[in-house]
Amino acid sequence: MTVPGRYHLLLESGGRPIQHGWWDSEATARRKMISWIRERGSMPGARVTLTDEETAEVLATWPEEP
Repeated sequence: MTVPGRYHLLLESGGRPIQHGWWDSEATARRKMISWIRERGSMPGARVTLTDEETAEVLATWPEEP
């Protein structure tokens, strides 16, 4: 069984999960985040969240919260 990577990326639209991804490298996950925002950021209610699954810390969100 394969263990998912430490860095979890979640794309939501209208509060519903659309796509997930897990990477071992934070740098890779951040590059994927930028890619997802470019490719899917125009979806209604789009939101992308990057979380460190080891610490449960939210590292980045898009769009940024006020």
